[in-house]
Parts: sequence; structure tokens; C-alpha cells
Amino acid sequence: MQVTETKKKSFLTGLTGQILIAMVLGATLGIILHNSISPEAAQSFSTKIKMLATIFIRLVQMIISPLVFTTLIVGIAKLGDIKTVGRIGGKALGWFFTASFISLLIGLFYVNILEPGVGLKLSHVDMASASEVTAKTQNLSFENFVEHIVPKSIIEAMATNEILQIVIFSIFFGLAAASLGNTVKPVIGALDKISHIVLKMVNYVMNFAPIGVFGAIAAVFAIRDAEELLITYFKFFGSFLLGIGTLWVVLIAVGFIFLGRRMVELLRRIIGPLAIAFGTTSSEAVFPKLTEELESFGVKDRIVSFMLPLGYSFNLDGSMMYMTFASIFIAQFYNVHLDLGTQMAMLLVLMLTSKGIAGVPRASLVVVAATCGMFDIPVEGIALILPIDHFCDMFRSATNVLGNALATSVVGQWEGNDTAENVIEN
Repeated sequence: MQVTETKKKSFLTGLTGQILIAMVLGATLGIILHNSISPEAAQSFSTKIKMLATIFIRLVQMIISPLVFTTLIVGIAKLGDIKTVGRIGGKALGWFFTASFISLLIGLFYVNILEPGVGLKLSHVDMASASEVTAKTQNLSFENFVEHIVPKSIIEAMATNEILQIVIFSIFFGLAAASLGNTVKPVIGALDKISHIVLKMVNYVMNFAPIGVFGAIAAVFAIRDAEELLITYFKFFGSFLLGIGTLWVVLIAVGFIFLGRRMVELLRRIIGPLAIAFGTTSSEAVFPKLTEELESFGVKDRIVSFMLPLGYSFNLDGSMMYMTFASIFIAQFYNVHLDLGTQMAMLLVLMLTSKGIAGVPRASLVVVAATCGMFDIPVEGIALILPIDHFCDMFRSATNVLGNALATSVVGQWEGNDTAENVIEN
């Protein structure tokens, strides 16, 4: 009985409990203000309170580049073998593309079975609001894909937090360092110490997570009538949640197949990162914390530092499921018939184009808009899903975190995790 009370107490006072409390308080404050002040005042409040979330996310972003750079170089230098790097990279990409394909298929299945866009009547849709998103679709090209992979300057890549570009440079740097042997040990040792300092900074930054989540949630509910939105988009949102729920079941089931009972421990460790991603709609915001939790789970640091940056560019399971769902939803609304062959072609296009826009704001919507344009679906249909997109983004961001945590843990298992003793000590 005493142990149970201690656990409850630690949960409420721990980071996860504080985040959940912050979400409830933020939603409550936002709803009260939405119903008691003018729309103009609510908009002003939303803009100001959202700064709390912006500050938190920026604090996290300032850590990501040095964390990826230092940990990945140290990890590769410790591997010391280009064949090992190639083997792990091959396993990673195989997992990522398989998971993406399954996620896209789940979205395709539910949007066709439930047909949330058929017969939907929406009034007062602001088509102009989609212009910001559709304007970015012109950047989706093969050239843009290459630009997001190969950096022209590591300084620029770090300044803009282009994770995949930092990964490419770090791989080359790490392999070069490994080939030079003992002569570069002082450099690798210094980078290793810097990485530990950055991870210590993570603990400080995470103390601001509840404040950031509070600001993000309050900002949304102050200007959105959540009840009205959910009623209007009941079929769309309900169908989307059913798809995301199915994806979670698949991911967790696969986790139990590969990790066995340790999957329960993994879920327990990532509750905090999941809550942060859900509250801030940013999977990037939990990158440092997720790194720490996966290493504590027992995945070798060199595997974590290699897998997570790749995963954040190639393995966004929740976003992938949403892309097929949203694209065909818009087609249904405009009565654009797409046969199965066309839908499968759309799925493959989404699989490829989504890999080239890591770091682009509202990336999922940009890809959806570009895909609609390719298949003669009205691009302005993006405006149909903008009002509800924030709530969908909460779930897909959390799903992205789950997918990357699972992928990293499974590849870590294949490569041989740290011993049980190390896990217990962590």
C-alpha cells in the first residue's frame, strides 16, 4: 500500500504528471476565456500565451544540433567500421520504409471504408487561409529533396536545425576520425564530454515543458470553439482517430513481437516525451529527452545517436497515415473519383515526397497540398482540414515519437543492447 502511494505521489510530482496537469489547466483557461471575452481579445491572449510554448520549443531547438553532432560522431568513431555503419543504416532504412508503407495503407483503408468526405457540408470555409501552405508546394521537387540531404555548409545546417544534413556531415566526420585511430582520441574524448554537458542541459530545459504545454493548449482553446469544431468534423476526426488508434495497436504489437515484455518498460519510459509531443504538437521538442530515455532503456548510445536523427527525417508514422487520409478526404469532398490504381500511385508519391521536407513547417499539409495538385484534386481543399488540423497534429506528433522510439529500440535489440545491469543502473 505504501509503495502504491509513493508511485502515485511521484507520478503527480514527476514531469509526466505535471505535463498532464498543465494540459488540463491550459484547456480549462482557454475554454473559459473563449466563452467570456471578445474574439479580438481572445486572439490577442492566444498570441501572447503561445509565446510560452515558443520559448520552450526554441530552448529545445538550441540543444538539438550540438546533441546530434557530438553524439553521432562519438558513436560512429566507437563503431570504427564503415561496414557496421552500413549494416545499421540498412536495417534502419528497411524499417523506416516498411513502417511508412504500413502507415500509408492504414490511412488509405480507413478513408475508403468510412468515406468521411462524402456528403460533407461545410460553410464559411476560408480558402485564403490555405495560401500559406500551398505556396510552399513549389519547393517540392527532386532538387529540393537533394538539398535536404546534402549540406552545402555544416554551419548553415546547424543554424537551421536541418537534422538530416547534420547526420550526413557527422557520418563523414565520424568515419574519418575512426580511420585515423589513436591520434584523434583527444578530439573524440572532448566531443564525448560535450555531449554529456548537452544532455545535462536537457534536464534543465525539460523543467520548462509543463509551462510550454500550458501555453500551447491555452492558446488553441482560446480561439477555437473545440465543441463546434468536433461536431462539424465529427466523422473526419473520428475516422482519423480510428486510423491512428489502429496504427498504435500495430506498432505496439510489433514492439511486443521484437522486444517482448520489455515493450511495457519502453512505453513507461516514453510517456513523458509522448505527452510533450501531444501538448506542443512538436515531435522535435522531445528529441533530446527521447535520446536520454532510450539510452536509459538500454539502447547503446551509438545506436540512439544514429537512429533518431534518421528517424526524424524518414520515419514519421503518424504523419504518413494522415497524408493519405487527408488527400483522399479532399478528393471525396470534391467528388474526384480515384480508382485503386491511382490511389496506390498516390501512396508511392507520398512515400517519396515526404522524405524530402524534413524541417519544413506544417510539413504534412505541404505534402498533402502538393500531392493533390499532382492528381488534379483542388489544392485549395487544404482549407477544409486547416480548422481541425491542430487537433490531428497532436495525435500524429505523439505517434511519430512512438514510431521512432520503437524503431530505435528494435534496431538496438538486433545490434545487442546494453546489459540488464546497465539498464537497471540507469
